[in-house]
Amino acid sequence: MSLDRMIENIVKMQNPTVAGLDPKLAYIPNYILAESEEKYGKTLLAAANALFEFNKGLIDELCDIVPAVKPQAAYYEMYGWEGVRVLEATIAYAKSKGMFVITDGKRNDIGATMEAYSTAHLGETEVFGEMVPAFGSDSLTVNGYLGSDGIKPLTKVCAEKDKGIFVLVKTSNKSSGELQDMVLDNGNTVYAQMGEMCEKWGEEIPGKYGYSGVGAVVGATYPAMLGELREKMPHTFFLVPGYGAQGGAADDVAPGFDKNGLGAIVNSSRGIMCAWQKEGCDEKDFAKAARREAIRMRDEIIARIGEIKL
Repeated sequence: MSLDRMIENIVKMQNPTVAGLDPKLAYIPNYILAESEEKYGKTLLAAANALFEFNKGLIDELCDIVPAVKPQAAYYEMYGWEGVRVLEATIAYAKSKGMFVITDGKRNDIGATMEAYSTAHLGETEVFGEMVPAFGSDSLTVNGYLGSDGIKPLTKVCAEKDKGIFVLVKTSNKSSGELQDMVLDNGNTVYAQMGEMCEKWGEEIPGKYGYSGVGAVVGATYPAMLGELREKMPHTFFLVPGYGAQGGAADDVAPGFDKNGLGAIVNSSRGIMCAWQKEGCDEKDFAKAARREAIRMRDEIIARIGEIKL
């Protein structure tokens, strides 16, 4: 099961973190931008090329210490088809370096349309009688608020292709409570109900370390709810956004882990990508700065949760 491979990477590296690759031109060193503009002009192709060079530099410095990357699809789609091409290339490059890839797409639909999303990001597309992976990610973030109709096509592909998903449960944004904190007739909050559904969906794709192939997105910005859900969702692995730039710290993410230091992987995007700007170091040292921040984040979390054990 796909998330088993991620868990093994986490334990091997003693690092429960994922680097978010959400690049914008404002995050990229000027020398990379200048080289791309000189080669391709003021075009989307130039922008996409700069994104890929930036991503490769980050991946090269992080691949031996960070178990996973999480490219957010929107940051590539904003540069048109050239940007989407770079999303696929970034996924392939990260996987070639042994990293687990979580595509952050938050896809949400039903029936044949959800089957198409599943095929695109996790499965293989039939092309003239041949089966070809389109994006080839290891896992995908999804929105479960259309119910089982939007999840079943994904769990089917996950079982067949050794993939995983992360379902939005309690998100890190400020307004998440407008819907997710509402109390249902059965006494559950909406987010707790979604958590129960994740546990149920995960029964179809169990993993060998006690966590299924159906994970959950639970924000670091709500540590009490993170702890509540960890207790209620013992077989669901958490993807935890909100660390760093959104205000989350080691104490905030700690409730998401179990007694063995497993159960969660914590995301930092701008904190890692833009570390060179925060440090004020030479722009050509951007990847080394990202590595330094990734190590600092790892050490901070491990000091709080302890050794990670299977």
